[in-house]
Amino acid sequence: MIRLLRAPFRPVTYSRWLHLCVPLLLLALWMFINPRWPWMPLLIVIPFGFVPWVRLAEGLQAQFLLSPQDRDSEDNLISTAPSAGWADRWRTLVWLEIRLLVAGAAMFATVWLPVVTVELVAIALGHPLNGDPAVPFVPVRWAAALLAPVPLVLLIIVVVLLGELITAIARRLLGPSAAERLTALEARTEQLLERTRIARELHDSIGHALTVAVVQAGAARAAGNPEFTDRALSAIEETGRAALEDLERVLLVLRESAQPPSQRPTLVEADRLLESARASGAAVDAQLTGRLEKLPGPVTREGYRILQEALTNVLRHCGPVPIRVRVEMAVGRLDLEVTNPLPTRPAVTTGGGSGLRGMRERAALLGGEAETGPHEGSWRVRARLPLERIS
Repeated sequence: MIRLLRAPFRPVTYSRWLHLCVPLLLLALWMFINPRWPWMPLLIVIPFGFVPWVRLAEGLQAQFLLSPQDRDSEDNLISTAPSAGWADRWRTLVWLEIRLLVAGAAMFATVWLPVVTVELVAIALGHPLNGDPAVPFVPVRWAAALLAPVPLVLLIIVVVLLGELITAIARRLLGPSAAERLTALEARTEQLLERTRIARELHDSIGHALTVAVVQAGAARAAGNPEFTDRALSAIEETGRAALEDLERVLLVLRESAQPPSQRPTLVEADRLLESARASGAAVDAQLTGRLEKLPGPVTREGYRILQEALTNVLRHCGPVPIRVRVEMAVGRLDLEVTNPLPTRPAVTTGGGSGLRGMRERAALLGGEAETGPHEGSWRVRARLPLERIS
């Protein structure tokens, strides 16, 4: 009831009324040509239902007039794409037929109910009715005056109900097909994956830089050696500059989502990570074997991030301890291993972190695996990433 009371004040009520009246042009034209066959427009529109672009035109019109509030929403249930197959064509044909029938009902209500109001006003004023009256019965003058607004109220109710009906039918018959829903789902999944990747990029690059800077600053303060402090400040500066470059790459993806992202760091640049860890006071024993520059793009980029996160975790939880790094191109896969002594005391951390889960997710996306945990008295991170064909 409240919805009906609000309907006259909602713009969508009148835009839907306009949508109901558009087919009246065809009906009125045909009634002028041959009023003996009022059903002929139902046959005329049959060929148009099989034209692919008719579905596009009907979808656009339905979006603008029936559900304008949902036009820019991702959950819009009315499609604006041409017919992609016979299922879409048949649904478009059924839509055209139903739209004509509903328009006929709207035309009857739009013409007959206002005429009834005019006749009731004429009766209330004492004017005689000429010809066949539209009112089902002729009331007395005082009753005609009371009944005069009723047809207009009924007209609003009919328009609202027919508008709701035609909107529901449009969402059913002009809604996205199974292929369109799958395409939209894939696009949304790609967006979610891209957001997850950006979050991992920020976590890995910025988290690594901040961890290295904190460890280096703490080591420099504890050493009390001006020469060591100078080296630590230089390392902090270099780490911060590299972090800004990574941040700029990520922000470029956010600013220009339609363009491909800039090239991310690869294992060819692993020396930057190793030198950053050494500058923090850690003794890094690194063995990088194989032609790393020939690694497939996804493998070398994700391998770089896994190595970065592993070194970050060592410095964050254990401090400048001896670290052994092994990166090797084996037959058909890339082996990456980072080993360090277990901490002698629990590390002071803030929050649970998502680095270990992120490493496993990166490896899983490439069809590989990553293992983290104690191993023979040490903490070990080991990742195995399958290789594509090396060109």
